Amino acid sequence: MGPADSWGHHWAGILFSEALAKPTMSVSQGTATEHREKVTFYCDTKDVVITIHWVSNNRPLVFHERLQLSPDGKTLTILTVQREDAGNYQCEAWGARQIQSSDPTFLMVNYGPDPIEIKLESGVLSGDVVGVMEGSNVTSPAFSWFFHNDSLLFLTTRTFSIHAMSREHEGTYRCLVSNSATHLSLLAALKVRVLERLAKPCIVSPSRNLQENANSVALTCQTTHEGVRVQWFLKDQLLLPSKHLVLSADNKTLVIHGLGRNDTGPYECEVWKWGSWARSEPFWLTISYGPDRMDITMGPGSGVVRDVTVELNSSLTLQCRAESQPGAEYCWTFEHSTTVYMGGTLTIAALSWGHQGIYNCTALNPLTRLTHSTLVLVRVVGSQLSWSAGAIASITIGILTVIVLSTGLGCFLYIINVGCPQSKQQKTQSMRRHPPLRRSTLESSVPTSRGLCMPIHLNLRDRSKSKRRSCLQKPLGAILTAPPSHCPNLHCIHQSPHYQKETWSQTMRCL
Repeated sequence: MGPADSWGHHWAGILFSEALAKPTMSVSQGTATEHREKVTFYCDTKDVVITIHWVSNNRPLVFHERLQLSPDGKTLTILTVQREDAGNYQCEAWGARQIQSSDPTFLMVNYGPDPIEIKLESGVLSGDVVGVMEGSNVTSPAFSWFFHNDSLLFLTTRTFSIHAMSREHEGTYRCLVSNSATHLSLLAALKVRVLERLAKPCIVSPSRNLQENANSVALTCQTTHEGVRVQWFLKDQLLLPSKHLVLSADNKTLVIHGLGRNDTGPYECEVWKWGSWARSEPFWLTISYGPDRMDITMGPGSGVVRDVTVELNSSLTLQCRAESQPGAEYCWTFEHSTTVYMGGTLTIAALSWGHQGIYNCTALNPLTRLTHSTLVLVRVVGSQLSWSAGAIASITIGILTVIVLSTGLGCFLYIINVGCPQSKQQKTQSMRRHPPLRRSTLESSVPTSRGLCMPIHLNLRDRSKSKRRSCLQKPLGAILTAPPSHCPNLHCIHQSPHYQKETWSQTMRCL
C-alpha cells in the first residue's frame, strides 16, 4: 500500500504521463524569390522531453547542404531557396508514447523567367495552321509578342495560332516574358518561313518501248518549281550513281547506259525545298528482248528434251518456250513435210512411222522481228505388225474388193476377146460376103480352133512399119463405131493416107 495523501487516499503505484501538446510552427516569410532569399521555420512546443521531426509535403524531410537545423531541432533554415523547396511544411513532436504534428505552412517560391524557347518547326507549309508557344517556366508571367518589324501584336497569352499561313506571315517572331515577382525579363526569337506546296514532279523519257542492249536512255525529272533539289529512287531505294546509272550535274536527268532487261524499274524522282517535298509516280520502262533461251519439253513438269523415243500409235505433245518480251509467236515444221503448224504446242494423236524425224520450233518476237530456233528428234519404236483392229479390217475389205473387181474385169475381157460361137455355114457365108484383104495387110483370118468368132480388127498386123495399125490403138483416122442394136455390129474403118480407097469391115452377130 502506498503512502496516503492529505485526504487519506492511498495510490497503487502506477504513474500516468501527461498528453503532449500540439506544436505550432512559424515561418520567416511565406513567399521567397528563387536564388535570392532564405527562409526559416520555427517549431514551438511546451513539452520538454520530446524530439522534433520535420515533414515536407507529407514526407519526411530529406536534408542536404542547403538545409540547416538547430541543435534542439526546433529551427529549420533553407539557406538558398529554390523552386523545388516550395510546398507544405510541418513539424512533429515525438514523446515516449505520443506524436503530435503542427498545422501545415505553405512556402511559395517565385522564379523565372527561364531561358525562353519558342516551339515551332522551321518550315511551315502555306495554308497550314501554326501554333506558337513560349516554352519558359515562370510564375506570374507577362507575355508580349512582336512581329519581324518589331510591331506589337497585342498578344498577351502564352500560345497563339496563325490560321491560313501565307507569305505575309514570314519573318521573325519575338516573345518577351516578364516576372513581376522576381522583376526579371527574358526575350526569345524564332524565324518562321512559309513554304509553298510542291507539286508532284513527273518522269519523261523519249520512248518507253526500248530494246535490250540499246546504247542508252535518258530519264528526265520535270518540275514547275525553281530552286528545288532532286534525288532519284530505284525500286523504292535511294539510287546510287554508277557507270551504268549516271546523273547530270543538277540531278534532273538520269542516263542508263547499256540497257538490260532488268532495267525496267520502277524509277521515282523526288523534289524538295526547305522541308517541303514531293515524289513522282513510279515510272516503268518496257524493254523488248529475245527470243532466247529456247527449250522444248513434253509438257508441264517435263525437262528439256532433244531426242524423244515414243511408241508406235501412242500420242506425243511437244511444247516450245522462249524468253521474250513481248511474248514470242511459235511455229513448228517437220523435215518430211512442208506444212507449218502454228502455236507453242504440237500434239500428234497417234504416231506412225511417217512421224519419225526432226521437228523444228521457231520463235518470233513480233516487235523486234528477231527469231530463234531449236530442234528435237522424234524416234518411233514398236512392231511393224502391231496394227490396230480397224486397220486390219480396212486392209481385209480392200483385198476382197480388189479380188471381186479383178474377177469381174477378167470375165468382161474374156467375153470381148472370145466373142460368140458361130456355125461353120455362117462363117463361110460371111467370108464370101467379105473376102479378106491382101496378106500384107491382114496376117490371118479369124481363128476357128475354138469355134469362136473374134473381131477381125483385133488381129490386124502390118509388117510394114508405115502400115502397122490397130483399131484399139485408135490411130489417126481410125474411127470405132457401134450401130445401135441389141447385139451391136462393130465396124472398124481404117483411113490411111496410103489406103484411102481401101476399107474393110467385119460383122459380128450373136446367135
